Amino acid sequence: MTSETTIAHGAPEPPVPDPPKGLRGHPWLTLLTVGFGVTMVALDGTIVAIANPAIAEDLHASLADAQWITNGYLLALAVSLITAGKLGDRFGHRQTFLIGVVGFAASSAAIALSGSVSLLVTFRVLQGLFGALLMPAALGLLRATFPAEKLNMAIGIWGMVVGASTAGGPIVGGLLVEHVNWQSVFYINVPVGALALVLGLVILKDHRAENAPRSFDIPGIALLSGAMFCLIWAVIKSGDWQWGDSRTLGFLALAAVCFALFAFWETRSGEPLLPLRMFRSIPLSAGTVLMVLMAFGFMGGLFFVTFYLQNVHGMSPVDSGLHLLPLTGMMIVASPVAGGVITKVGPRIPLVVAMLLTAVAMFGASTLDVDSSTGEMSLWFGLLGLGLAPVMVGATEVIVGNAPLELAGVAGGLQQASMQVGGSIGTAALGAVMAAKVDDALPGSWQRAGLPPLSGTQLDQASEAVEVGKPPIAPGTQPEIAAKITDVAHDTFVSGMSLAFVVAGVVSLVAAGVAAFTKRGANAEAGAGAAHI
Repeated sequence: MTSETTIAHGAPEPPVPDPPKGLRGHPWLTLLTVGFGVTMVALDGTIVAIANPAIAEDLHASLADAQWITNGYLLALAVSLITAGKLGDRFGHRQTFLIGVVGFAASSAAIALSGSVSLLVTFRVLQGLFGALLMPAALGLLRATFPAEKLNMAIGIWGMVVGASTAGGPIVGGLLVEHVNWQSVFYINVPVGALALVLGLVILKDHRAENAPRSFDIPGIALLSGAMFCLIWAVIKSGDWQWGDSRTLGFLALAAVCFALFAFWETRSGEPLLPLRMFRSIPLSAGTVLMVLMAFGFMGGLFFVTFYLQNVHGMSPVDSGLHLLPLTGMMIVASPVAGGVITKVGPRIPLVVAMLLTAVAMFGASTLDVDSSTGEMSLWFGLLGLGLAPVMVGATEVIVGNAPLELAGVAGGLQQASMQVGGSIGTAALGAVMAAKVDDALPGSWQRAGLPPLSGTQLDQASEAVEVGKPPIAPGTQPEIAAKITDVAHDTFVSGMSLAFVVAGVVSLVAAGVAAFTKRGANAEAGAGAAHI
C-alpha cells in the first residue's frame, strides 16, 4: 500500500523530478488530493460558528457549552500541530495524511450522531487531533512532490483552498443550517473524506529523507504541548477572566515557563522535536512571525465582520456570507497568481506590498458605519482578500521552503500552529479592544440619548450585548425607547469595531516590516548543514 522514495542525506534535490509513471506521485494530482483533505479542516474552523446556535437549542446547551464546541476543536488543533508534523516526518506524510482523513471524517459523523453536548465536545476534540495530523502532512507532501520552481504555484493553490474554505465557512454553514439541519454541517465531511481517502490510496506517494527522524522527543512533546495549551487556554478564557486577572496571568506565566524549558531541552536532545537551528534562518523566523501577524488581523477582523453584518445590518447568515464573497473571491483569484509572481520575483516585495494593502483595507474597514453600503463593504473586503492571499502563499513557502526536507512536516506544523495562535490571539485581543471601547463609550452615549439610567449590573449586561452588536432591549419596551437603544447600541458597536480595525491595521504595518526579512526558500537538506539554517 505504501510507495516510497528515499532522498539521500546531503544530496541536492533534483530541480525537476522524472515525470511520474501513471497516477501515483503525480504532483498536480497530489495537490488535488490534499486539497480535499485541507478543505475539511479549514472549513470546520469557521463553519461551526454558524451552527452553534442551532446546536445549543437542540441539545439544550449553555453559552459556555456552545463556546466549547468551537474552543475544544481549536485547542486540540493548535496544541497538536507541530507534534503531528513530526509524526509525518517519522512515519511518512502519506500514511499520516490518510489516517488524518479517516479520523476527521469518522469523528465528524460521530459529532452529527451525538445526543449530548459533552459527547459532541469530546468528538470535536478528536476531530481537532485528526485535523492536526492532516494539515502538516499535506504541506509535507507538496514540499516533497513539487520541484522548487513550481512549489510556489502549488502552495498558491493550497493557500487559495485554505483561505476560501475559511472565509466560505459562514456561507456554507448558513445554507446547510437554514435549509437542512445542523448535523449536515458535519455530515458533509464524510463524502469529502471518502473521496480524499480513495484518491490518497491511488495517488499519494511517500518521499522520505534518509536522515528522517527515527525516535521521539517525549519530553519535548510534553513541554511544547503544555506551553501551547496554557497559551491558547489563557487566550480563550481571557474574555471571561479579563487579561489582568490572576488566572489569565498565571496561565500565561506557565506557558512562558514551559516554552523556556522546551527551548532548553531542545538544545540537549539528541533528536529534538523542533530543532532550534531552524530559527537561525532569518527568513524562516520572519515567515513564522508574519503568519502570526497575518492571522491576527484576518481572524480577528472576520470575527467582528460577522456580527456587524448580522446584528447591525440585520442580515441572515446566508446573506452575511454572500457579502463576504469579495473577500473569498479575491483570495481564490489572487492566491495562484501570487504563487506565480513569487516564483518569478521572490517573496520579499510581494509580501511587503501585500501587507501594506492589508493595512489599507483594515484602515478602510475602520470607516464603515451603521449605514455603509454594500459597495463600500465590498471595496474593503475585496482589498483585504487581495492583500491576504500573497501572505498565505508566500509566508507558507518561506517557512516550508527554508526547512530541510526531513523536517517538512515539522515546518508544516509550525506554519499551521502560527496561524492558529495568531488567529486566537487576534480574536481575543481585538475582542478586548472592543470591550474596552464599549465600556468607555456606552454610558455617555446612553445618557446623551436620554435613556433611563442603568444600574451597575444592568450596564454590564448591556455592554455584553453591545459588544456583539445586539441592542439590549428588555421585553415590553416602548417602540420609541427601543429605537433609541438600537441606535446607541449599533453606534457604540461600530465605534468599537472601528478601533479594532485600526489596531489590526497597525499590526499589518508591523507585518510589512517583518516581510522585508523574508526570502525564497533555500530547500536545503540537513546535509548542507547549518550553512543554510
